[in-house]
This record gives sequence, C-alpha cells and structure tokens, in this order.
Amino acid sequence: MSDSATVTREKIEEHLALTAEARAKATPCAQGAEDEQRLTSMMRMCDDYAADARHFMESGDLVSAFGAINYSHAWLDAAVRIGLLDGHGDDRLFTLP
Repeated sequence: MSDSATVTREKIEEHLALTAEARAKATPCAQGAEDEQRLTSMMRMCDDYAADARHFMESGDLVSAFGAINYSHAWLDAAVRIGLLDGHGDDRLFTLP
C-alpha cells in the first residue's frame, strides 16, 4: 500500500488546516434572505463536520475523521460553486464554477 493510501493523523491535520484556510478565505456573496439562510445552513454543516473530524481523530478513528473533514470542505466547495460564497479565484482551495 502506498503512503498516499494511508490515513494518518498528519494527513487529517493537513486537511483540517486546508479547510480552515478555505473557510477563512471565502466570503459571503449571498443575496436575499433565502440565500443567506441557505449559506448559514451550509456553513453550519461545514463547521459541524470539521468538529466531527477533530473528535474522530482524537478518539483514534482516523478513517471517519478523514471522511468528515472531506465532507466539511465539500460544503465550502458547494457554496462557492452555487454562488453563495466567493472563493476569490483560488482554485487550490475551491472547485471553482
């Protein structure tokens, strides 16, 4: 098995840091109350999955931690993709539209 196929604490910490960087960089661009509510819900999911990832990592469940942090980042990507967040053209942190 290659090193890239092994889930380690370090790999999870890298993804936690990447997601935190993306979360800090993205800025809201939702327009209207309905879009703002959707964005709030999406950011809550992002934050909840990141917290879950930390919890799983600390309890030694690295596979679940890796899955959770990827879900967390996916919520950010989705919000950028549908125009509720501005990813500022950063194609390293986001899957841009």
